Amino acid sequence: MTAQPTADEEDADDVETRIYRAVFDSVMNQRLTPGTKLPEASLCELFGVNRSVVRKVLQRLAHDHIVQLRPNRGAIIAVPSPEEMRQIFEARRGLEAVIVRLATQNATARDLSELRKQLRQEHDAMHRFDQPAWARLASSFHLRIAALARNPILERYLVEMVSRCSLIVALYEPPGNASCEHDEHERIVDCIARGDADGASRLMDEHLRELERNVSLQRAAPERTLAHLLGMA
Repeated sequence: MTAQPTADEEDADDVETRIYRAVFDSVMNQRLTPGTKLPEASLCELFGVNRSVVRKVLQRLAHDHIVQLRPNRGAIIAVPSPEEMRQIFEARRGLEAVIVRLATQNATARDLSELRKQLRQEHDAMHRFDQPAWARLASSFHLRIAALARNPILERYLVEMVSRCSLIVALYEPPGNASCEHDEHERIVDCIARGDADGASRLMDEHLRELERNVSLQRAAPERTLAHLLGMA
């Protein structure tokens, strides 16, 4: 008989997930940019936990390529190199070509309605000039399509690819650029609605290539507190 987790163990899992999500979401929203330090002491104070909990979370984040652990110098948000950038986009294009084909085969009328709703939210964020919301919605659009593929393994791989691309965008894309273009998302959804898997796959490839072309090999990051970067200030 398998032992059930104790209340303390469940609480520990909850707080670890909360810290992980705080860092992950802040990367996705481009508040935490590559190279930002994540001091253990500051994380302990912010979340009211001990160092063993923080170290466990940092190990998880490092495993998922969100964080780099530097011996005797602490953790930082990962800093992808230009060569890694090329490889990540190359892998993501191949992955999303398969995903969007499966999504075209499997999407229901309700799924398409939810995608259209997502597009309206993107449109509203764009016209509010709300860059953090725009970046978050742009990333979640791709993950929503991955969910429609009905393949959890592909979806899990895309979560990693999207998070690593968010790091690249935060590091290299000029300020004020959209991480994804709203009109391109609309055309992809139109293809899915028509059952045009070839068209959806072609547009997704063009879309991701355009995203890669938009990045710049220069960076500048403002100095802000860790609490602010985690959205807790």
